[in-house]
Amino acid sequence: VTLAWLGWVGSLKALIIPGAANAFGIFWMRQYAQEAIADELIHASRVDGAGFFRQWWTVGLPVLRPGLAFLGIFTFFHIWNDYLWPLIVMTDPGKVTLQVAVQQLNGVYTTDQSMVIAGALMSVIPLIGVFLIGSRHFIANLAAGAMKF
Repeated sequence: VTLAWLGWVGSLKALIIPGAANAFGIFWMRQYAQEAIADELIHASRVDGAGFFRQWWTVGLPVLRPGLAFLGIFTFFHIWNDYLWPLIVMTDPGKVTLQVAVQQLNGVYTTDQSMVIAGALMSVIPLIGVFLIGSRHFIANLAAGAMKF
């Protein structure tokens, strides 16, 4: 109802914006920030004269980078593989997502298995690319954190 009131039904905004902020991401980053950012770092930056945004940029963001990388990858995987929400929101048959299009390749009486497998392969390629790009942030920091112990 809200998306219809905003006029977003059938547009990409209806897919991107509701999935960008979810409850898991909020709780994940809150817990991660509480454990990762030491109070001493915040107090030291405050003593040095840093304001809120300077503390965020120089202290908070570098420490939170592995958590943000994981959350970005996890959210992208969840949104990319979603089937039901795009099926409901995207009303134009020419603007369906890849998962909905792969499902539509299944016919009522016959199914071209080679087309379904090709569609499934095409849907996995962006996931591999996002994982390879994003994983270097949190894997490198996990390895650096393991060396501290």
